[in-house]
Amino acid sequence: MTHPTQIPFLDLTSEIEQIRPEIDQAIARVLDSGEFIFGPELSSFETEFATYNGMAHAIGVSSGLTALKLMLQACGVGPGDEVIVPANTFIGTWLAVSAVGAIPVSVEPAFDTRNLDATRIPEAITSKTRAVLAVHLYGAPCDMDVLRQICHTHQLLLLIDAAQACGAEWRDSRAACLGDAAAFSFYPTKNLGALGDAGAVVTDSAEVAERIRQLRNYGMTNRYKHDLKGENGRLEELHAAVLRVKLRHLDMNNRKRAELAAHYLETFADRAELGVQRVPSHGLSAWHLFTLAVANRDQVVDKLKKSGIGTLVHYPVPPHLSEAYRAEMRKPNVMPVTEKLSDTILSLPLHPLLDENSVRRVANVLGEAIR
Repeated sequence: MTHPTQIPFLDLTSEIEQIRPEIDQAIARVLDSGEFIFGPELSSFETEFATYNGMAHAIGVSSGLTALKLMLQACGVGPGDEVIVPANTFIGTWLAVSAVGAIPVSVEPAFDTRNLDATRIPEAITSKTRAVLAVHLYGAPCDMDVLRQICHTHQLLLLIDAAQACGAEWRDSRAACLGDAAAFSFYPTKNLGALGDAGAVVTDSAEVAERIRQLRNYGMTNRYKHDLKGENGRLEELHAAVLRVKLRHLDMNNRKRAELAAHYLETFADRAELGVQRVPSHGLSAWHLFTLAVANRDQVVDKLKKSGIGTLVHYPVPPHLSEAYRAEMRKPNVMPVTEKLSDTILSLPLHPLLDENSVRRVANVLGEAIR
């Protein structure tokens, strides 16, 4: 018999309720101002988010995909260029490359980190390669030292998909900001989530920042002066106001995620059959997700569900096997590491309102399912 969900995978309603008075004040501030696009909330959020990430510029946009696309476009990536992307990622990473007319060239991950296997990157580089678009998957940073060296050696842009990694660090710096630019998603489920779709790009380049500001607003420099073929990709005032509130709580919530992840890791330390994501020694994960690689995933999911425990799979169909890209692969679309991950990855509940007892219960039920 299936029990009602007692330990949900996420609990966004309760997370909002904890800071509801602050959010209500922020929304009221916008309503009272009468400014709903390009007002003081966006300007303030961009300043605060740039400072948080240790970067000169932050540009708010309408979604994570828009952030990726405009980042690529503003950095000069376009038709005919090749961009190295992880095979193991959400399809949005690939879609952004395609959207600017470039070609995504997939590279396998390392199974233990889930992130780009840097040793495979050099063999994927051609005369058309313009950039590496690395993803800090599930909140854990890639090895930025190696990626920076590869990109420096081959004179490539190093761009970051930081959709899941808000607050992650590499050698005490925000990991997303050690490349030429980084794109964020503020989808509601993210560590820093808006009340709908939203995103941002951070960069130290004034030129890249200005181009994104133009591109997000119909390519305008001044009203009705369109220098670029832009789009409507603006971050609205209501979202910016809410994000300002939630940014103040981000580090505390990330620490809570890390504490809960540590309990999971301690519990699973002697379970070699559970493929826990490894975070590089110089990295600090934002712990957006806690993932395991389990051979009998469907049975485990069913057992957890019957015990009232919510889970998700990130991601069951890798981009190269999707109908969107299957016909475009320039090599046979066989990515064994990625496909093994897609067949075995399981995400367990991990959010700031979870407690240690819930983590222990999840771990116990999981252990029974594995046995």
